[in-house]
Formats: sequence, C-alpha cells, structure tokens
Amino acid sequence: MQRFRIFHETDYQYSSGVILGRHKILVRPRDGHDLRIEESRLAINPQALISWHRDELDNSVALATFDDKPTNQLTITSEVVVTHYLSSRSNLPLLNRAKTIPFSYTDAELSSLQAYLTHAEQGEAFSHWISDKASGITDTLQLLLALNEAIYTSFTYRERHEEGVHSPMDVLSYGTGTCRDYAWFLVLAVRKLGMAARFVSGYFHTAGTALADGSTHAWAEVYLPGAGWTGFDPTCNALTAENHVPVSVALYPEDIPPVSGLFTGPAGEVPSMTVRVNVNPC
Repeated sequence: MQRFRIFHETDYQYSSGVILGRHKILVRPRDGHDLRIEESRLAINPQALISWHRDELDNSVALATFDDKPTNQLTITSEVVVTHYLSSRSNLPLLNRAKTIPFSYTDAELSSLQAYLTHAEQGEAFSHWISDKASGITDTLQLLLALNEAIYTSFTYRERHEEGVHSPMDVLSYGTGTCRDYAWFLVLAVRKLGMAARFVSGYFHTAGTALADGSTHAWAEVYLPGAGWTGFDPTCNALTAENHVPVSVALYPEDIPPVSGLFTGPAGEVPSMTVRVNVNPC
C-alpha cells in the first residue's frame, strides 16, 4: 500500500487579454477497488463554474466554464491525496485459453474490446521490429514482458515538453522517446499482435531518476482474460504497481491531455505554459 499527495498545477500566460472558452480537465485519479481518493481539491483562476461527469471510458472529467471578462492568465491547480492498494504482481491469473499466443477473445469480450484492437499500419520497420522481438515466444505474459523490456532497452529516454506523441516509426528513426511515445509504441505493437490495448495517462513516483516528480506519466494497459486490464510501463520496464496512479485511459493518446480548451484573442496569440507536478508519499 502507498499513500501519495499529488500536486498538479498548469499555468497559462497570455500576452494580451483573452476570453476563455470551456476547458476540459483530466487530473482526478481513477478511483476504484485498488485506489481510493481521500482528499481532492481543484482550484481555477480566474473563477470558473466547474461541473463533473464520467465520460464513455469512465474517466472523471471536470468542465470549466468562464465569464466573458478578458484575462491574461489561467491557472488550474489540483491537489489530491490517494491510497493505492495495488502491489507488484509476479503471477497474473490468466485464464488457460489466454496463456499462450495467439488466443481469441470471446464474443462478449469482443463486443466491448473491438475498438482497442484497431490499429493503422505503421510501416515495415515497425512490423519487422515486432517480429524480431516476439520471435519464438508463445507464452502471453512472457511475450508482453519481452516487448516491454525491448522498448526500454532499444531506445533512449528523452524528455520532450512539446505537445503530441511520436509514432512508432518516429521512435525507430530517432532512437529516442518520452514515456508517452513508449506507451503508444507498446499499445500499437500489442494491438498488431491481436490483443486489446489502451493508452493510460497518470502519475508515477520514483526518486533519483529522470522519471522523478515533475511531469505526468504514461503507460499501456492490455486486456488479458482472467487478469483484466493489466498495466505495462516500458519506460520503467515493469508491470504497473502502487507507484503508478492512473488518471485517464483512451484509445488514442491525443484524446486525454490533462487540460484542453479554447480561448478568443488576437490573431496569432500563443500562450506560454508552465506545468508543475509533485508526487510525494505521505
């Protein structure tokens, strides 16, 4: 069990007064049987009307609506205290039919998972990379761990603060990637092999590495019959555990930025943005 206090602040500065439109905010962790939210606070400046709902993937979404007064700044601050009960798992309770590759989902599973199996072709180099790393492996978990480790060892982790996620072909070409690039690479590799996978955005705590507190984190989840949605983090070469705090899941990474919205202002206005994230045990 781990207990964390998570601070996440996003600050936008505009060079001239702008009118803020509705903003979508995804910063509240996905509470459930393995994760409990003990305290939660969301503050927005300038003042906004905040409404909450669960989206089609059960993400907790805050919608902020502002008045028509011009502003030069938007600051969104989230503070939550969570207790995470998910410990490291060495043995996953896969059903017998899912223990070896390839396996098939039941019709009932497919009715819910079909979208998570969809993938666009990424190029021959990506296909060859998967074939090489998966060659000779028939055990499902062993294969997934091998892909996880291969991403970790094949590429160099490099922070990138610009928006967007690189495609697997970009990662192969550059030889580098961020956590979100790695996660998307694994999602598409797993889908190509016939398993349902989704992109996860959240928080991760570790000390003394480039992955330490300071930004959000991303990983992949694979649906394994018997074990359910199971997290694999290629940036850390590990199964997800109590140090991973999921916030939102999606079919595609561009669907779940922590903050998104519109504003009306002078042509060419591009705000500067500062993000601060701290995840501390408590």
